[in-house]
Amino acid sequence: MSARLVGRLTRVAGAVVEAALEAPVALGEVALVGEARLLGEILALDGAKAVAQVYEETAGLGPGEPLLATGAPLEVELGPGLLGNVFDGIQRPLGRLADTLGDFLSPGARAPALDRRRQWPFAPRARIGDELAPGEVLGAVQETGALEHRILVPPRLRGRVSWMAPKGSLRVTDAAARLRTLDGRELEVPLFQTWRVRSPRPFAELLPAAVPMITGQRVLDTFFPLPLGGSAGLPGGFGTGKTVLQQQLCKWADADVIVYVGCGERGNEMTSMLRELPGLFDPRTGRSLLERTVLIANTSNMPVSARESSVYTGVTIAEHYRDMGYRVALLADSISRWAEALREISGRMGEVPAEEGYPPSLSSRLAAFYERAGRVRTLGGREGSVTIISAISPPGGDLTEPVTRYTQSFVRTFWALDRELASARFFPAIGVAGSYGEVPAALEEFWEREAGPGWAELRRRALALLGEARRLSATARLIGTESLPERQRFVLAAASLLEDGFLQQSSLDPREARESPARQLALLKLLLAFAERGARAIDRGVSERAAIELPLVDKLRRARVDAEGEAALEALAREIDHAFDALEAQLKEAA
Repeated sequence: MSARLVGRLTRVAGAVVEAALEAPVALGEVALVGEARLLGEILALDGAKAVAQVYEETAGLGPGEPLLATGAPLEVELGPGLLGNVFDGIQRPLGRLADTLGDFLSPGARAPALDRRRQWPFAPRARIGDELAPGEVLGAVQETGALEHRILVPPRLRGRVSWMAPKGSLRVTDAAARLRTLDGRELEVPLFQTWRVRSPRPFAELLPAAVPMITGQRVLDTFFPLPLGGSAGLPGGFGTGKTVLQQQLCKWADADVIVYVGCGERGNEMTSMLRELPGLFDPRTGRSLLERTVLIANTSNMPVSARESSVYTGVTIAEHYRDMGYRVALLADSISRWAEALREISGRMGEVPAEEGYPPSLSSRLAAFYERAGRVRTLGGREGSVTIISAISPPGGDLTEPVTRYTQSFVRTFWALDRELASARFFPAIGVAGSYGEVPAALEEFWEREAGPGWAELRRRALALLGEARRLSATARLIGTESLPERQRFVLAAASLLEDGFLQQSSLDPREARESPARQLALLKLLLAFAERGARAIDRGVSERAAIELPLVDKLRRARVDAEGEAALEALAREIDHAFDALEAQLKEAA
């Protein structure tokens, strides 16, 4: 990386340094700081003074050391070799660096993100003479057994193919083709390209939210569906299951590529994930889940400035695979730690703090991040999407703190984790009262078509039942459950059955780890049938105790696991009618 001397350091404050300039430098330019050439970025300019953030540990750095500028902004490399690898927030390949330097990186350690020596099996898709526009396919590489990596014409480049690489082995730096542009220049297009991490990649058209990202988790898909290309907030206090749920989504969500950003989380969690991922069976491909996953690891013991850039690195990689026509899920764990990095950098720069010490730009920075989600028509005419799911770690579980509150302003799906449910070992611990999901008409039509007619009405009735049970529970805490009328006691019991039999879901049981939309609807219809048929029976004089002590109730509670196939659920539905018909008949005989 070529660089020129532009100044000398005058002040070092953790990850932020100041320098007296001796030559011009640009805002956002990548800098090399100190004798160790630590990687950094110019954050602010004030006359002949520059402020830079350093992406590495600054221990031992002092005034008088050189500041060099590279003339380029912070960029990432996009090409074959991303899947199955682990990078830090500035896209250093941690696996390859560990092989050469050991477990701890020395100051200034770096290597190209994509392996320059590895050869890839290239298959051309374009021909000499073809007129190609940005985003069109030049060729393809089988990146892993699970996914093909399409080599695209870079944005802002168009021309006629004057030479095409034959089928065979190529390195990422080798030319896949040469294009003759309109002004007569001959430009080589290698297997990889670079892109500025803070600039969204362009697309042709933003498409409406008409298709859900099926997660296989009943409480999410049925009650709070997330559209492909949408964004969701996942807030919860310590121990509520944020990381576990995100790892569950990695395995079961309806996505072709997973980009997982471990942003400021504990190192042992990332280590555990790195050890488990290669052995996880991918139900979509029958291969290792790691073969369609990119990991960005910036744990809590790594420099905060690299943590700040990690989400941009992750979303830029996600956009790259989106441009190939894939559905990409970006999981950030957690966006709160990213905001804390912003707060620390802002404080060291001497900026006036806003709410709870966060910088005044927090809201706009969050908005810009979530806006990079979307389902789009790419420049090459394909359909692709980036769906963002960000975990939030509010201090003390306080959902009114700024990061959570701003996130609610920018996302249309909110999955709030409940500490009481988690403490009761109820997973996923999604609190229905604090969660929401906007369901556009087009998304509703999808569910009605794919899951079955009546989805919207069943969803409305189930949420109404759970809402009524919450209000009755508040009353019962004051006067006692036995003081409630029988019908209200039955509502509480029916809502509890709905929670146990539908909202709770085991990630370890292969019979219910992932539920199809049709089965989700059938199971919900069954449990609502019990609640509504039982309520009518109680209105006719059947006792609440007789209704909830039916042997059928235990079958319904276990139906999510035991009832295999549509016929088993239909048999249970008939059993509901027979059981309450028998109770009503007994009541008439007694009268």
